[in-house]
Amino acid sequence: MKKIKALLSIVLTVILMFALTACGSKKEVNVSSDKKDLKGSTIKIIGTSKIYQKLFDKFTKETGIKVESLSMSSGEVLSRTKAEDGKPMGDVWFGGGIDAFMSAKNQGLLEKYLSPESKDVSDSYKDKEGYWIAKGVTIVGFLVNNDVMKEKNLEIPKSWEDLTKPQYKDEILMSNPAISGTNYAVVHSLLGKMGKEKGWSYFEKLNKNIPYYSKRGKDPQLKVSAGEIGIGITYVDNTIVKLEKEKNVQVVYPEDGIPWVPEGMAIFKDCTNLEGAKAFEDWVLQKDNQQYLAELEGKDGTMMVRPGVKGMDLKVPKDKFIEEYLGQFGKYRDEILDKWKVITKDK
Repeated sequence: MKKIKALLSIVLTVILMFALTACGSKKEVNVSSDKKDLKGSTIKIIGTSKIYQKLFDKFTKETGIKVESLSMSSGEVLSRTKAEDGKPMGDVWFGGGIDAFMSAKNQGLLEKYLSPESKDVSDSYKDKEGYWIAKGVTIVGFLVNNDVMKEKNLEIPKSWEDLTKPQYKDEILMSNPAISGTNYAVVHSLLGKMGKEKGWSYFEKLNKNIPYYSKRGKDPQLKVSAGEIGIGITYVDNTIVKLEKEKNVQVVYPEDGIPWVPEGMAIFKDCTNLEGAKAFEDWVLQKDNQQYLAELEGKDGTMMVRPGVKGMDLKVPKDKFIEEYLGQFGKYRDEILDKWKVITKDK
């Protein structure tokens, strides 16, 4: 009788083990099924440029996940999200200076996610905890309207120092660094290069030559190409290269240093479609899609964060890049912008 009970005990144990294994297998199938269910779902992406629509269309075509997009500067995204008590504007934040992403992380506005595709991205271009990652790098230069310069008998500026000359009064436009991540990079970079005292003295002089600060990062190139102003401080990509061919404008890389800034990508905390947002981040970081993005934006080959990705050669003199301290981009953002308001209070 004891032998029969022992045998029954063994049989029941084996049956229980199979049952648990089956339950585990069923759970794995459900996870896989959930991922397949993303097809036909929608993610909302807040981007800094309408140029990304082609990238979003490619994502939808390849994954079946629909994209609703809204174009907005990084500073606007940050300020609006803060104003709405952290309520997410969408699922994915795509593009804009890394300072805004660092600030958003510190304020608890972002979701933590370490994409498996991020392993080849340098630690310099991603948050070690997974709250943001750079999708590429933006460089800054001058866009000059040759017709305006000729009409007003002005020389083409070659350096940041040149921009403080009295001859350029009211002929320079840059975006408000509180709104534009690109121009925050300019302020941060030049302060780092010159030192605080000399740097703020420089911006006081530059301020005298700028009639107003635009509210959109794209305004300097739009106003310069339209001939409304002579010089724009702006990011450089393939849209500007096209302008050089279509309009009588030219790009100038300042001899005394080229600012640059990683452009971020992140997932909003408490977003509606978290799995879809993760799928998008994974997809964008794949090498083929990084290559497509490089060609779409016209980034130089060294300007993408994933090794081996080549884009349009923008003929950037890389030896002129200003040494950046990325860890301080977000740390001193509020302090820098508060000082900026004091200096530019008359505009």
